[in-house]
Amino acid sequence: MSALFITNIGSLVGLHPQETLMLRGNQMQGLPTLENAWVLCEDGKISDFGKMDQLPVDLPNTAFTHDAKGGFVFPSWCDSHTHIVFAASREEEFVMKIDGKSYEDIAAAGGGILNSARKLQLASEEQLYNSAAIRLTDMIKQGTGAVEIKSGYGLTTDSELKMLRVIRKLKDNFQIPVKASFLAAHAYPPEYKNNHEGYIKLIIDEMLPKIADEGLADYMDAFCEQGFFSVDDTDRLLQAGAKYGLKPKIHANQLSVSGGVQVGVKHQAISVDHLEATDDAVIESLKSGDTIATLLPSCSFYINIPFANARGLINANIPVAVATDYNPGSTPSGNMNLVVSLACIKLRMRPEEAINAATINGAAAMELSREVGSIAKGKKANLFITRPMSSLAFLPYSFGQSQIDTIVLNGKIS
Repeated sequence: MSALFITNIGSLVGLHPQETLMLRGNQMQGLPTLENAWVLCEDGKISDFGKMDQLPVDLPNTAFTHDAKGGFVFPSWCDSHTHIVFAASREEEFVMKIDGKSYEDIAAAGGGILNSARKLQLASEEQLYNSAAIRLTDMIKQGTGAVEIKSGYGLTTDSELKMLRVIRKLKDNFQIPVKASFLAAHAYPPEYKNNHEGYIKLIIDEMLPKIADEGLADYMDAFCEQGFFSVDDTDRLLQAGAKYGLKPKIHANQLSVSGGVQVGVKHQAISVDHLEATDDAVIESLKSGDTIATLLPSCSFYINIPFANARGLINANIPVAVATDYNPGSTPSGNMNLVVSLACIKLRMRPEEAINAATINGAAAMELSREVGSIAKGKKANLFITRPMSSLAFLPYSFGQSQIDTIVLNGKIS
């Protein structure tokens, strides 16, 4: 039996009760901690924890002891919205943005999602896996311990399947939970520019059955936005995905108040993501259910669009998560530490709220909060240990400078 005994922890963070699977509204301000603590991990899971003046009496003889030296121990970040399988970077668009081109301008000039799709269609499965594996390794080193990855840069049956197979290979080869979302409804391919119905039928009649046959996806996603997929299109696509057991997780209200949130709520989406454009009707629609509002502040930061109304959502008792949106066009970063800092700086979330949004609520947005996202007995021992810090708030305060010293995955120092 493998065991890891972490001692001299300055603060053990996120000790939510086992039955707590999601936080909403004012609950997000509560982030239970234990000062001067230890935690015991056995067989890949958290088995016990306590204060240093009450050490366990039945410590396994084989336990490896790691001295945290006053550092804080957090549950790993849970990044519930990424696009890390792509063929090439898009720094040429970065320069276009500097020159004042908008997201829509770049897309109209042949950039954006279609740019990534062209490159991905030419890449082999091995090439895509190797590059995505490097990105995921970097994310893990920055504290991420669970991740959702989307397709959507394929836009053909073969290429969407290729992406989802790469995601499955990442899931098989990495030590963290990986969830897959099917996002062929990311943009209309050029050949379907004037035949939207034809592409929607291709997704429903050809792609979905093949994906379901191979068991390649957990979620059905769509980009519900002006110039992309309408509310009616999204409604049909979510219905079709549900027939194959794919639960909704959708892009909504990134560029405009599109009605995407409401159609997501109608289908009991696990999460509605982006929400940079939020009005009173959006907030009202989210009050009644458990759909999580997943906010992506590093996307707003990178492409200079408004930041989501986190305070309005939280004050309305709505569960909020934050994620990276790591992708080559609008957020070329998988750093959840930066996202937590931006959640505080730009979304006006308190440090406790931002950390909960990036851990237990991020886990809930992937239906993983029974497994990861907090410090609780029986949960997977995916943790990170920081340098010694003066307080919890120092982590988001010190943006751009990593405080992470040690990564623990499945109860082992990684």
